[in-house]
Amino acid sequence: MDIHQRFWEIDVLRGLAILMMVTYHLMFDLDYFGIYSLNLSSGTFWIFPRIIAFIFIFLVGISLTLSYSRADIIRKDQGKNSLFPKYMKRGVKLLILGLFITLITWIFIPQDFIVFGILHFIGIAIILEYPFLDKKYLNLVLGIVFIIIGFIVAQFTVNYPWLLWLGLKPSVFVTVDYFPLFPWLGVVSLGLFIGKVLYTKYKRRYPLPDLSKNLVIKIFSFLGRHSLIIYLIHQPILIMVLYMLGVLDLGNLFHLLNY
Repeated sequence: MDIHQRFWEIDVLRGLAILMMVTYHLMFDLDYFGIYSLNLSSGTFWIFPRIIAFIFIFLVGISLTLSYSRADIIRKDQGKNSLFPKYMKRGVKLLILGLFITLITWIFIPQDFIVFGILHFIGIAIILEYPFLDKKYLNLVLGIVFIIIGFIVAQFTVNYPWLLWLGLKPSVFVTVDYFPLFPWLGVVSLGLFIGKVLYTKYKRRYPLPDLSKNLVIKIFSFLGRHSLIIYLIHQPILIMVLYMLGVLDLGNLFHLLNY
């Protein structure tokens, strides 16, 4: 067993998701900046970003299973104790990046800034899921329960913003990115369950040809391995591309963002 191997299918699926995300955000920018009108609040355009989010967050669960299996093998070989500091550090890092995104969006789009977006969520989820990383069927049950709770909570509104992270929103709440713990923690739990089923003890439990040398697979794998940095930089790049193509005026842009 090679504990340093990567499972190319996971990288490819994440790479596909990041490409889908960039495509959707391009459509979002075209509509948001008034370049081309699109109805993103219904139909296919409404479903598309939720499919992307589901793939990303589901893969968080599977990746946590793989990471924990590999780290547990190393821990036993080296006689180490708890792995919690490793996951605490990773979660806090993502949470800090999420807070940075909050600051940037608060400066540039104060009317729609991100309070609890996907990076905030993943950072907290990594920490909260640590006690369940070695569980199997419990994660299946928790996944279903968390998703049901999420749908129930979404039916209510409150008069304060302090429970946004759980899924309880004020009646007037606008943001461009929102991923509360419920129901999305349930998707992570389902990913943990599937990861435990398909990749027990860091071994693939299903037959799959080795396509890792295929050029297309390598491209998507590269995107998947660098999904975080792509997430962080793709919007500024998209805006600059639109500006260079002459369809976006930066002067009007800053006026619009601070309107």
